[in-house]
Amino acid sequence: MTDSPQDRLAALGLSLPKAAAPVATYVPVARTGSLLVVSGQLPLTGGTLKATGKLGEDVSPELGRACAELCFLNILAQLEATLGDLSPVVRIVRLGGFIACTSDFTQHATVMNGASDLAVAVFGEAGRHARSTIGVPSLPLDAPVEIEALVEIA
Repeated sequence: MTDSPQDRLAALGLSLPKAAAPVATYVPVARTGSLLVVSGQLPLTGGTLKATGKLGEDVSPELGRACAELCFLNILAQLEATLGDLSPVVRIVRLGGFIACTSDFTQHATVMNGASDLAVAVFGEAGRHARSTIGVPSLPLDAPVEIEALVEIA
């Protein structure tokens, strides 16, 4: 890959938001060896949630997908705040997605693809990752989506 992750973000017309401060007793990023664990990120933009509510009720799958993409941008913002830039990222190893939804909602994968597709767009093959996506009854601040990451760095 000749382009940097920052170049790929710019080519997509995207920029990283300011990394969100923790809202409870945890650190945004924990490091062990060459792995970084990024705490769950919400779809915040300018300190405000892009949407609130549940998939299958008041949030469409398309809006949920956009929220998942924004969650991944916030993951990248946490990585940049920790590392200085994204160049040390070797691989996105795993994404864990939590989708606040009704009990009959079944399009979890479609929503989570917002984050997964952006990971591949920014990191190429190094963005392909293992993934879990789980439907839950609620999330902090009534967010519809929350995503955490496991990232390998150089």
